[in-house]
Amino acid sequence: MRSFLCRVPLTNCCSLFVFFACAEILAPGPAFAWDDQAPRERTKESPQDVVRAANNGDARAQYMLGQAYAGGEGAQQDLAEAVRWYSKAADQGYAVAQVALGAAYELGHGVPKDFAESVRWYRKAADQGDADAQFAFGEAYDLGEGAPKDYAEASRWYRKAAEQGNPMAQTYLGLAFEFGKGVPQDFAEAVRWYREAADKPNLIGDTTAQSHLGGLYHQGKGVPQDFTEAARWFRIAAERGNAGAQYRLGLLYELGEGVPQDYVQAHRWVNLAASRVSGDEHKEYVDMRDYIAGKMSAEQLAEAQRLAREWSTGNTK
Repeated sequence: MRSFLCRVPLTNCCSLFVFFACAEILAPGPAFAWDDQAPRERTKESPQDVVRAANNGDARAQYMLGQAYAGGEGAQQDLAEAVRWYSKAADQGYAVAQVALGAAYELGHGVPKDFAESVRWYRKAADQGDADAQFAFGEAYDLGEGAPKDYAEASRWYRKAAEQGNPMAQTYLGLAFEFGKGVPQDFAEAVRWYREAADKPNLIGDTTAQSHLGGLYHQGKGVPQDFTEAARWFRIAAERGNAGAQYRLGLLYELGEGVPQDYVQAHRWVNLAASRVSGDEHKEYVDMRDYIAGKMSAEQLAEAQRLAREWSTGNTK
């Protein structure tokens, strides 16, 4: 469901023990901000110094050692050992370790899966103002995992994290306002939070936010209707692999809304979207792809398929 990347700046660590590099732990997911509890001037410590500090009770070093075992960088991966070191740091109130420990319990990595224990640690970090923990704590209420399902409480914690710039929380808060989950439905507020998540200077925006922002421009909800702007946002998310955005962009090409009517591009994007989904959604996308194909010549269809293969080759995620 989520992963937590090392949030300690370690650009000066070196040697064979590069396990203190920012290794991804647990599973693919969003990258989070650097740990503001770790002063940059401490990054010149040697790995041996970090191990010594961890054994002497330094919470930051204990967290770093947990990251090393979690990522298997410079040491054999051992998720149980990672949890042991996270626990030492978390027990001292080190927020990023509390978040990592919460994620471990949520996913069952190194410990039995335990949503209640996961939420307990997320809450401790959330109460310290950690935006990642606030988002995760809100999601627990949203999903009813480790906490009672409560959309209003979920939205309250999403807002806390969103106001600190957490892009996932901004997206989820946008969804709450768009669909009226836990907050009164308010398309203008949905647009506001989607835009915050979608348009990040120096960062890659959230594709769900980009796609939904395109949808609101297309419908004229919360913003004046603007097919060109809708197409722009769908394209940004589509190029990054968002299947919903690919499908919607294909429909715009099929209808000529915000873009010139172009069945080759329409088929290309709907075909790509169909290859990335399953179930009822897959059937819907395939039906639309075949409908568009019925309007095309053999040459156009071959070109659309070539363009789709070309995109897939360059985006092998």
